[in-house]
Amino acid sequence: MEQLLQKYAELIVKVGANVQKDQRVLIRATTDNNKIVRLITKEAYLVGAKEVLVQWSDDEVSLLDGLHQSIETMKEVPEYVVKRAEYLVEENVCHIAITSPVPGLLKDVDPNKLQARALATQTKLQFFQEFVMGNGVQWVVAAAPNPTWAKRVFPEAKSSDEAEKLLWEAILKASRVTKDNDPIKEWELHNKTLSKHNNLLNELNFKSLHFKNSLGTDITVELIKDHIWSGGQEVSLKGVLFNPNIPTEETFTMPYKYGVNGKVVATKPLNYQGKLIEDFWLEFKDGKVVNHFAKKEQAALEALLNLDEGSRYLGEIALISHDSPISNMNILFYNTLFDENASCHMALGRAYPMNVKGGTNMTKEELQAIDYNNSLNHEDFMFGSSDMEIVGTKYNGEKVVVFKNGNFAI
Repeated sequence: MEQLLQKYAELIVKVGANVQKDQRVLIRATTDNNKIVRLITKEAYLVGAKEVLVQWSDDEVSLLDGLHQSIETMKEVPEYVVKRAEYLVEENVCHIAITSPVPGLLKDVDPNKLQARALATQTKLQFFQEFVMGNGVQWVVAAAPNPTWAKRVFPEAKSSDEAEKLLWEAILKASRVTKDNDPIKEWELHNKTLSKHNNLLNELNFKSLHFKNSLGTDITVELIKDHIWSGGQEVSLKGVLFNPNIPTEETFTMPYKYGVNGKVVATKPLNYQGKLIEDFWLEFKDGKVVNHFAKKEQAALEALLNLDEGSRYLGEIALISHDSPISNMNILFYNTLFDENASCHMALGRAYPMNVKGGTNMTKEELQAIDYNNSLNHEDFMFGSSDMEIVGTKYNGEKVVVFKNGNFAI
């Protein structure tokens, strides 16, 4: 395991963030993950990082804050937090986020408090989110276990230690880190494969995609004009290659904001603000969610949709074969980073500027003028299935079967 974690840390630094010589690095992680943070820090310095900053959080403290702070306090965003974000942008600090969720952690916290905090924070730091999502600098999200998450994923494990070991094994396997391989070379080949998918879809230049399965999904998603399919390796505005997600299996693009019509049924739970939304569906008309239902955490779903105007519109549509490495592991991770890479998914909220030609060089106003969806949110949810059928319609009316029985057919 020590050898594997060393490989994983090196992969995150060299392929994920692709830390450059004399660049500052910010690592965001929970206190449960101090071991992998130390390894990542060491690797960052070995490739020449100027300084490594670590921003810690603690799940139990977050829960206590949510239970005991007033809604007025949770709305406060101190000026030093804004100044810190401004510094990170000005100094071209690359970002490494280690996700380690506790599904359902905040289920007993007043959703109005969580909504107030999210709205206040995202409003004040919108410039920072737009900078990162616009690939202003390299960024990567990877994962590490914690005892509660591990037991949720592997409830049959005899102890928390055993569950964490099993979750580490699953994370490393999904991230293409094995005892006998070179993960960096493995990711070079993987990026080439994803690039081929992107290129093929870009050549087809679909006007819209129609999704249908036996679970009730029947929805047409029109794509923005001059859209670009992306996935795998990205390039920052300074020309540095990086992989924003480890793992990743997706190829994704930008929907036309007002061109989504029909019903989509989620196939996996969504962990939003510490609440697990389960068995939900959304109905769209002219791009907007006009009806919705969740068997569990309906209030959390409503909070997500009502955060701002853009939260009821799509910012991303992603294609992933059902017969793919993470899907074939047949593990429900209760974590979007993994579950989204096992299933076709959509994202409510902000779109990525890189998904339209010239988008990373456009102002926010220019992007909105071409019907890019802007929002404080960007929340992925999964709707892929083994019987998903996708038919693409080109601008000349020609129809192409893109998915058959849950998998790419092109």
